[in-house]
Amino acid sequence: MRRRVRGFSLVELLLALAMGLVLVLGASQVVISTNATHASQQAAMLLQDDARFVLGKITQDIRQAGMFGCLATGFIDNAPPIFDQPVSWAAGAGAKSLTLVTAHVDSESGKPDWTVLSDCTGSAQAYAASGPAPAPGQIRFALRQLTYTFEAGQLKVSTPAAPAKAVLVDNVQAFDISFGVSAKPSSVEVVRYDASPADLSLVRSVRIRMTLQDPTGRVKDQTYSVVAALRNRLG
Repeated sequence: MRRRVRGFSLVELLLALAMGLVLVLGASQVVISTNATHASQQAAMLLQDDARFVLGKITQDIRQAGMFGCLATGFIDNAPPIFDQPVSWAAGAGAKSLTLVTAHVDSESGKPDWTVLSDCTGSAQAYAASGPAPAPGQIRFALRQLTYTFEAGQLKVSTPAAPAKAVLVDNVQAFDISFGVSAKPSSVEVVRYDASPADLSLVRSVRIRMTLQDPTGRVKDQTYSVVAALRNRLG
């Protein structure tokens, strides 16, 4: 007597197909979610890298603002008027700009805007550009003027020698600056932060707040804040 061979029924086959489809959809959802998470993490890292680069550069220049040598500005002959205001901030007409007179430490980035030669005892002389070679007993201090401008969603930098603004970073949603000021010229303690201080000689630090936007929309706007102390007081 021949034994009857029995296969899968239609119901069993449909059930197996349905379960397989559920497993495939679940695995696909996991892959899609993983890819989306990875993409958002990459976008956040790119924004952090841009912020780290820009804020690191600006804070370094702020810390060296007013570095005119080992003597006060009043001892420097032929000093340009801007030496009395090495940090300034302007806003209006859709643009904001931070101007710094700071140390020129990178000799490969062109000539300095000014050079101060000082004997660090009682005399100093300011010269345009590189100036003459220092005499025996003199120290050379190279200076440059930098202007950081925020406009049209970009943060740019320019110098008197290169007035065309070079873009540092795109997709800037906001860029704000406030100044930490002291109560009196002889004090180094910051008592408050002011967006427009009346007396720039009281400025002791600069607070920068910048918001970057991911153009692809994979991550929310990221806001970064940093405070840089002026190592050279403006008094």
